[in-house]
Amino acid sequence: GLNYLGNESLVHAQSIIATLAVQVVLLGLAEAYRVNGGPLGEGLDPLHPGGAFDPLGLADDPDTFAELKVKEIKNGRLAMFSCFGFFVQAIVTGKGPIENLVDHLANPSVNNAFAYAQKFVPTA
Repeated sequence: GLNYLGNESLVHAQSIIATLAVQVVLLGLAEAYRVNGGPLGEGLDPLHPGGAFDPLGLADDPDTFAELKVKEIKNGRLAMFSCFGFFVQAIVTGKGPIENLVDHLANPSVNNAFAYAQKFVPTA
């Protein structure tokens, strides 16, 4: 299995389906809590982020605030997709993201996605 912080029992992401299911459930619960009026969700548009925490006054201009909400959603989606990529990479290579990066920097032409993709070509 994977060796996370020197302890194999800390990693339970050996199944991509289980990883995806846990991620969907946990993020769904967090979003449901926010939409139903969690601590920072009272009186807000339930489909977009934003709330009482605005120390820089970024939400003072409505046009800027609308643009920032869209950027926040897009950045969050990109972050979730990249975390999913880390899970897939760890399952395919059996190594963590830092170890994969070190391997790739040591020999980029051998340690890359194309090299691993060739190992998983379906056979007849």
